[in-house]
Amino acid sequence: MAAMSRAAERASSICGSLLPMSESTSRQLLIKVMVGADAPERCSQGFTVAAVAAASGVGVSLWLTGEAAWFALPGRAEEFVLEHAAPLADLLSGILAAGSITVCTQCAQRRGISPEDLIPGIRIAGAAVFIEEAIQPGVQALTY
Repeated sequence: MAAMSRAAERASSICGSLLPMSESTSRQLLIKVMVGADAPERCSQGFTVAAVAAASGVGVSLWLTGEAAWFALPGRAEEFVLEHAAPLADLLSGILAAGSITVCTQCAQRRGISPEDLIPGIRIAGAAVFIEEAIQPGVQALTY
């Protein structure tokens, strides 16, 4: 949880204070990040929203698709740098500590990524699992 606190603290210092989550703590966020270093601001926004939500007690399921799939590999998030943004590696570890992270099956296959390559705790799953998560009551899906 220390990683979560650091990530949330860094993200909130950049993006604003954490808001109290009254009834929304029973809601879940399903966040899909489809971009990586090719669209750094959008990528960082998705990770920041996921980390702040998780730190606020909201259930978070982060899906990494497209170029974002690379961040599921050890050391890749550390390479990502965006001025005035929380370190992606801190956000990633915080999200993983409080929520779940999934890499799209087809995206992983296209990039030659296997389950053994991933940061421990990150899984690979396909569209059927994404849809199952998305249609659950109280789930809000966001895409970056």
